[in-house]
Amino acid sequence: MTILPTKFRDADTGVVVIGRNEGLRLQRCLESLSTQIQPVVYVDSGSSDDSVEQAQKRGCHVLNLDTAKPFTAGRARNEGLSHLLRSYPKLEYVQFVDGDCELQAGWLTAARTYLVEHPRCAIVCGRRRERYPKWSVYNRLCDMEWDTPIGDAASCGGDFLARVTALRNVAGFDPKVIAGEEPEMCFRLRRMNWAIARIEAEMTLHDAAMARFSQFWQRARRSGHAYVQLAVMHCGEPGRFQQREVASILFWTLVPPLGALLAGTLAAPAALLPLCAYPLLWVKILCGRLRAGSAMASAAIYATFIPIGKFAQCVGVTDFLRRKVAQQQFQIIEYK
Repeated sequence: MTILPTKFRDADTGVVVIGRNEGLRLQRCLESLSTQIQPVVYVDSGSSDDSVEQAQKRGCHVLNLDTAKPFTAGRARNEGLSHLLRSYPKLEYVQFVDGDCELQAGWLTAARTYLVEHPRCAIVCGRRRERYPKWSVYNRLCDMEWDTPIGDAASCGGDFLARVTALRNVAGFDPKVIAGEEPEMCFRLRRMNWAIARIEAEMTLHDAAMARFSQFWQRARRSGHAYVQLAVMHCGEPGRFQQREVASILFWTLVPPLGALLAGTLAAPAALLPLCAYPLLWVKILCGRLRAGSAMASAAIYATFIPIGKFAQCVGVTDFLRRKVAQQQFQIIEYK
């Protein structure tokens, strides 16, 4: 068993960074942690770049995942936390950071204070922002996605500070989930009467690095796979977890086109009527973003790409069902 540096023996908070071929993004991530006084473990999922060397150069302990097992973010976080706790069994809190994110100064202090003051809170997260929101329309979409309400939250993203006892209470992440592992764990935490909170504090800068439509499509496809995988996992349980999301994907990708096809067999002009549902959806999403405070241009972009993304999500749903029926192993879906 590898023991982490003794200079962190009195620390009550550890950091787990996960990554795979993040390059310069990982370097920025680790540099943002260089002024912290917490032990840091970097968990690498089979990178082919110099990620491991960069982490070692910055004094992090590196944990290379066994390539014989499927890579998932949940598996990486679980193994990183286990490694930390073997060296520091008295750790009370753990900060998880994705390798394409930079931790903001002052975040750990604010987040730790919140958990100390709220003993039934399992996870606290803050504002994640895109590093380059104007670089592409897809980065801009991500920045809007991260902008969620302050207060009690249903789930968190990949960056958050967690209470170790709460994670142990639910046995951490499910390593079989290829995406959406954080909402799934939060769902189980809430069933155990733990709370999830989002506070008004800057937490991380994220670099989505999405410049192409194909990347947007792959990311949406991954989310569709995650929605249906989690809905199937918790089917029949109270809360109807992710079932509404799956129903929305199937409705908007199947019902209007099939309705147009059926209507067209009766009268050609009638085929256009079911397709009018898409402009109505666009207006609904636009108005929702405007009410949330988005500028018109941003709201219009969001309203345009969310319906398009549903078709990519439907492909992800199909991927899951096909592999489920064939009893094939699920594989991670990468967009970078």
